[in-house]
Amino acid sequence: MVIWCADWPAAAVGATPDELLAVVHSNRVVAVTPAARAGGVRRGQRRREAQGRCPALVVAKRDEAAEARRFEPVVQVIEEFTPRIELTRPGSCAFATRGPSRYFGGDESLARQIISRVDSVLDPLGWSGHVRVGAADGPFAASLAARSSQGTATIIDSGSTRAFLGPLPVEALERPELAGVLRRLGICTFGQLAALPGADMVARFGLEGQAAHRLAAGLDEHPPATELRVPDLAVSTEIDPPAERVDEASFIAKALADELLSRLDALALSCTRVLVSAETEHGERSERLWRHEGSLTAAAVSDRVRWQLDGWLNGSAARRPTSGIVLLRLAPDEVMAAHGRQLGFWGSETGAADRAARAVARVQGLLGPDAVRVIEWRGGRDPSEQVRLVHAHAVDLTASRPSARRDWINRPWPGQVPAPSPAIVHESPPLVGVLDGAGEPVRVSGRGLISAPPATVLIDSDALTVMSWAGPWPVDERWWDPDLHRRRARLQVVLSSPGDSADPASQSAHLLAVEGGKWRLEATYD
Repeated sequence: MVIWCADWPAAAVGATPDELLAVVHSNRVVAVTPAARAGGVRRGQRRREAQGRCPALVVAKRDEAAEARRFEPVVQVIEEFTPRIELTRPGSCAFATRGPSRYFGGDESLARQIISRVDSVLDPLGWSGHVRVGAADGPFAASLAARSSQGTATIIDSGSTRAFLGPLPVEALERPELAGVLRRLGICTFGQLAALPGADMVARFGLEGQAAHRLAAGLDEHPPATELRVPDLAVSTEIDPPAERVDEASFIAKALADELLSRLDALALSCTRVLVSAETEHGERSERLWRHEGSLTAAAVSDRVRWQLDGWLNGSAARRPTSGIVLLRLAPDEVMAAHGRQLGFWGSETGAADRAARAVARVQGLLGPDAVRVIEWRGGRDPSEQVRLVHAHAVDLTASRPSARRDWINRPWPGQVPAPSPAIVHESPPLVGVLDGAGEPVRVSGRGLISAPPATVLIDSDALTVMSWAGPWPVDERWWDPDLHRRRARLQVVLSSPGDSADPASQSAHLLAVEGGKWRLEATYD
């Protein structure tokens, strides 16, 4: 049985269903309120497209820590029905129904009672009536059943999972690239996909094709590995003095996760579900099962420990522990044979990238998840716009760089300064004076024409001679928005002191920009 709180990222940021709000991560919409959905906003849209569909839309950044913290009360009320709950992500959880269903009078009765209890938790947030429950033979079919339910539970009878999945579109696999290829091949539904020979899917699409074929047939994503004889791989540590803060425990959890993954790697295994246990010195305990769509990495395990402890230590006063954490334990609950990975030569995944990602995760454990930033290319006309510092936890550090949004970077940018890019971009560009040979200020017209060749540039109290120059490159940005409209022009110059004009070592190259009749030193070339 899967319990899914619809649009949970939007609820976690404090929005109500009637607000026009979208939650964005990496410039993509990941959740919307019902009101915004009625206005044409959909998951997967770019931020600009969503705002174009709904001009009054309010955009909020995704906060996974807040999602996990606010979802903890929901998990706690579900624990009244069964103690062994599996979490995939904040907003969704699952559990096996064999025991609880018999105790509470069947699947239908169990689902009604869960909906009633969860609604009582969501009512103060304004999201009562937005919980969905589904039950089926497997977690994937149960999650689709929950998403298809409207106010009442959707129960798929045992043995009817394949019939339920048959008419659903292949996009429900949430593998966009594979779904696109299948569509072009004429395979549009789960039924058509399940009818294909499994061996042909493996031959054409590899492991991803095998997983998709099994899901379409109503089976688990990975076949059961009955031949594995796994020893006890659980890792634990005692914390002295007790950890009172989430960041302290998260740092220790990262070291435990590294140890756990090392043990699994030595046995050629990968973990898809992990049990996280924490205990205080007063005997209070928090246990959660966390599932991942792929193989869990050390960083993914550390994130889930942080989410769980954040919701426990900072939750409601009635359920908050009364002392610090003294014991932390990680146990692999579900493992499979590792399929391995091929490390590439140029620009692909390397061992160094993985080690760098682990080092960044350690620093995050020391300083907090928002304290570490990395460079990401964004695209743009100005050198200051082309690169941004983003939080390290928002990007995959082992993925190919500079960015996954290559379509945005490679777009034409009229007025962009040609390569090479300057080495130093001034955060606060200083004012400078640009004069022609007659000592008059150099101007750039609205048509992008320069009034006279530049001869001298005044920087502070120094008058530097212009040895060579290129440009101007005019830019007319956001002409449709009166508040953000900007008209600029940029100029590349090579400068030298009057007495050292013959010495190339004394020359320097700069990027100048004029806006509103004022010249500024925007960047410097190495």
